[in-house]
Amino acid sequence: MTDIAISPLVAQRRQGILRALDDIRALLGGRPPDAAVLAAVAERLGQLAAHKEWFNHEQFPPPAETEGVGASSRYRLNPEDGGAGPALYLNAINPGKTTLPHNHTTWAVIVAVDGEEENRIYRRTDDGRDPVRATLALVREQTVRPGSPIAFLAEDIHSIHGVGQRPTLHFHLYGRPLETLTGRIGIDLVSGEVVNYNATQFRPSQTDPAR
Repeated sequence: MTDIAISPLVAQRRQGILRALDDIRALLGGRPPDAAVLAAVAERLGQLAAHKEWFNHEQFPPPAETEGVGASSRYRLNPEDGGAGPALYLNAINPGKTTLPHNHTTWAVIVAVDGEEENRIYRRTDDGRDPVRATLALVREQTVRPGSPIAFLAEDIHSIHGVGQRPTLHFHLYGRPLETLTGRIGIDLVSGEVVNYNATQFRPSQTDPAR
């Protein structure tokens, strides 16, 4: 769809996304962020999330699948930036959807527009020498909901669990696009097997349906 044909609401949404990302880049200042900077990024992203007229399940529908990898839809909101970061996504996740514990190899911020997503945060208890086996200990749990974001540094490990009775709609912002994070890992809690997360758990992102 060309810019000539888009609705005023879609045009406002695009401008709102661009302004938010410009502000976030200014907060980052071209440097690797610490926890305080990521908290400021989450606050700015929360302001964008308040525009529910721009971001809702009518505009960004959840998938038909309710189990497995396909139980979530991921929309890239700034595809024009290509492989450059930061990369902003809107995730629609069906209740019951879970992920393997995984890292990102870059920083990440999750902010809720609607719905609840339980995050379980882990630490590795092995020495990291075995590339195909790892052990984890649960550190804490945090439910991301409107007004309660979460942030991660590059090697933090977490898993996602869709809770509640309706699909979530959450911003996931990363230092680089997920499609470029080919070295991140997932860990099976039962077997301890380490897998390449993108190769085994990842589906390509969609773009804004109105584009």
